[in-house]
Amino acid sequence: MVHEGLKKVLNGVVAAAQAAGRAPEGVTLIAVSKTFDGPEIVPVIEAGQRVFGENRVQEAKAKWPALKMAWPDVELHLIGPLQSNKAAEAVQLFDAIHTVDRPKIAAEIAKEMRRQAKPCKLFVQVNTGREPQKAGIDPDQADAFLAACKEAHGLEISGLMCIPPADEDPTPHFTLLAEIARRNGLSQLSMGMSGDYAKAIACGATHVRVGSAIFGTRG
Repeated sequence: MVHEGLKKVLNGVVAAAQAAGRAPEGVTLIAVSKTFDGPEIVPVIEAGQRVFGENRVQEAKAKWPALKMAWPDVELHLIGPLQSNKAAEAVQLFDAIHTVDRPKIAAEIAKEMRRQAKPCKLFVQVNTGREPQKAGIDPDQADAFLAACKEAHGLEISGLMCIPPADEDPTPHFTLLAEIARRNGLSQLSMGMSGDYAKAIACGATHVRVGSAIFGTRG
């Protein structure tokens, strides 16, 4: 089954990777299904997509358990801010959390992963633009926070995530994130969305988060 939006983005990912001299299989496409209901997500799953992203725990909880029962190989990533009181549900529902950004969240995730005996792939969110309204650790505090995640909480961090300011060239932000990851020995970078994933791939993104280019815009 061909899904035109998905096909176009997958082709774009391959082209961007090849242009950057990278293997396309080194880039994971996360189809961002926030605000879309199960029946709208099913065609994308049926077309072969297996990695999806959601912003809110409660919204994901309402639609994904049934979808994951039908397609057990689907991987679900939390890409929106996480409140500490939702950590238990997040660990239970998601395979990856991209928004670890403060000690309290790190502690709660560590506690729940132990309690549930369930590992999650974890990314630390960095607020590369230092925007006060946006989640994420300050770039200057990232090294110390990464060390604390490992030493104080026993967490294995897989990589870093960022959302550049909407009105700026994203490339310097992607470059900064890649540099923080490099000096901390992290190989995974969650960066790039519908409008800038090609630039993100050129800067080393391993995970790109694309919603509207696949699903269209919510009317």
